[in-house]
Amino acid sequence: MRRHHLDNLRWAVVVLVLLYHVCYLFNGVGIPGGLPGSESIPALDGAMYIVYPWFMALLFLIAGMSARYALERRTPRQFLRERADKLLIPSTLGLFVIHWVTGLLNLHAGGALSYIPAPLLYPVAVLSGMGPLWFIQMLFLFSCLLILLRRLDRDDRLWKLGGRVSAPALPLLFLPLWCAAQVGNVPVLTMYRFGIYLAVFLMGYYIFSHDEVQDAAVRLRVPMLAAAAAAGTVYMVRFYGTDFTAPQCLQSFWTNLYLWAVILALLGWGKVLWDRETPFTRFMTRCSFGLYVLHYPVLMAVCSLLRYALALPPVWNYAAAAVLGAAGTFALCALVRRLPLIRFLVLGIRKENRRPAP
Repeated sequence: MRRHHLDNLRWAVVVLVLLYHVCYLFNGVGIPGGLPGSESIPALDGAMYIVYPWFMALLFLIAGMSARYALERRTPRQFLRERADKLLIPSTLGLFVIHWVTGLLNLHAGGALSYIPAPLLYPVAVLSGMGPLWFIQMLFLFSCLLILLRRLDRDDRLWKLGGRVSAPALPLLFLPLWCAAQVGNVPVLTMYRFGIYLAVFLMGYYIFSHDEVQDAAVRLRVPMLAAAAAAGTVYMVRFYGTDFTAPQCLQSFWTNLYLWAVILALLGWGKVLWDRETPFTRFMTRCSFGLYVLHYPVLMAVCSLLRYALALPPVWNYAAAAVLGAAGTFALCALVRRLPLIRFLVLGIRKENRRPAP
């Protein structure tokens, strides 16, 4: 049985990632990786602060839950083969097919094109084109680690123990999460936060995959929404105007308290309000992975065109980037799905399937 609220939360966060990257590319608060000299809208700079602490952590938690549901109907070998196709292939071989475009545009934005010899331009662009594919790289590593943990715990005792977590204990999981945020952080490449992302992935697998725990999150949805608003206010007061990707922010007590309160609130409200399927949500669920994988090179191309070739007011830059970026990504995804070899290399799809995988 599909958990429609998880499908809907997943694709909604992917859409949020696309909109975040529009704001990120035009950001005016000095976050590295944006298009230099862009004129930003302060309110949309603020929107980045609001979503950055929690949206990728929520995706990892949902991925952990989905891994549990997938392994209920697959052998570990089948699970790893599927994950290798879907996660490893697009984040490695896919770089050579399409994501070198991201790298090339990054090099152009950074003014490095003139310093790279022509024969090295393509390989350097490939190496620079990772973009948001770091997420599926880490997810593949976590999936491999999960199979090892299952072998060490053949009786599933850890999962059974996770089902005993009660509603009052759920907010207290913030404490191990905050501790995890202090370790496993890669310098410079701040998106590789192995500690906290592994922690939420395993929480998703061992704890939140239980229906009883999800029901407990439903009961907590109102106080967690209030806690998210309170902790978020403190977080914004402390860190607005600074680099929200810096360790001082990401490892802060208040940042992680805000992160966890938002995740619990969204899980609770999502199950109450969004545990249903419509033709639109079915379409978005089916397209969400392709939307995530393919949106960044499209957005980079659109935003670079708007920044360097046109002289539009900032509000039109943001609006045009969001609309054209989304439309272009859906069109590219539809095209890629129709090209068998390219489909496999870019999206990890061996054979087209009209239904989303668990």
